[in-house]
Amino acid sequence: MSGTGLLGLTFLLSGGSISRVAPAGNPPVQRSADPAQQRIQQLEDQLATVHTQQSRQLLAGSMVALIVMAVVSLLLGRVLAKRVLRPLRLITSATRRISADSLDRRLAVTGPADEVKDLGDTIDELLERLEASFAAQRRFVANASHELRTPLATIRASLDVAGAKPDPAPSTVALADRVRTQLDRVDHLLDGFLVLARAQHGTPADATMVDLGDLIGTALHERTTDAKTKRLKVTVDVPPATATQGSPALLARMVANVIDNAVTHNEHGGWIEITGSASEEETVLVVETGGRVLDQQEVDRLSQPFERLGGERIGSSGLGLSIVAAVAAAHGGRLALLARPEGGLCVSITLPVSKVPAAA
Repeated sequence: MSGTGLLGLTFLLSGGSISRVAPAGNPPVQRSADPAQQRIQQLEDQLATVHTQQSRQLLAGSMVALIVMAVVSLLLGRVLAKRVLRPLRLITSATRRISADSLDRRLAVTGPADEVKDLGDTIDELLERLEASFAAQRRFVANASHELRTPLATIRASLDVAGAKPDPAPSTVALADRVRTQLDRVDHLLDGFLVLARAQHGTPADATMVDLGDLIGTALHERTTDAKTKRLKVTVDVPPATATQGSPALLARMVANVIDNAVTHNEHGGWIEITGSASEEETVLVVETGGRVLDQQEVDRLSQPFERLGGERIGSSGLGLSIVAAVAAAHGGRLALLARPEGGLCVSITLPVSKVPAAA
């Protein structure tokens, strides 16, 4: 805009000199008969012509200079803008890499005490408060789960004592059986809470190389006594090299939950297909089941605690797949749930082969 204004000012200043020259086609100016006056008049015409040419050259040169400087200004402005905004891009990139499982990371912006450093320090303070809040929540879940086991054990012992008395009343036996069933469900729920809190606590300390094929075999062997498992067609295609580095206990619970979910929520006489693949960087475990057609929006919510398909609550604590997602995230992996168009569910777990997040 400044260059355009300067060009306009140049045009206005040169316009008065250009207007002195008689335009082409106009009648010639009457000249004096005196030779001296004629000589003076010729010199004035020559000066006017030279001045007009110079004004036009100045105008054309100014326009060319304006175009060149506009291009140069855009390029320099882009370079300077990138240089000035580089700290903000670094802050944005670092913030995107921070998740609920890596709140211990900090931006640690260096440099002069300016607005960018103030922004980085403010984000670090926010992350510190979030980390403390998440840690307090996980400690509460773990502590509450531990504390609740004592009264549950006392209730179970009281039921056993009441049932062991000679000739107990039938109503007492029936009530004890119902209460034991609910106690087993609460124990299973508390165990899920403890595993979930442990998985969300951070990187496992007992990380070692674990063969997922062995874990799958163990999980299937534990379900062989289940009558429903015997009615299912189970296909396993997991190469021996399908391994990852992590906690054996957590990974075993993750695999067991996936297989238990595939068995529990399968249809009568259905099928389960378990496949595995490994590359130099990651290991992928896929468990597919048949069944009714599911809504993808409902399937996406299954990785959250206490979420069930259609609100069903029988035989499910609502923590199975959420524990799988937490264990996968704790090992630097991810869980993907996909509703099969033909019906059923496809559960895909991707884990790094030998890379686990750095311990806090």
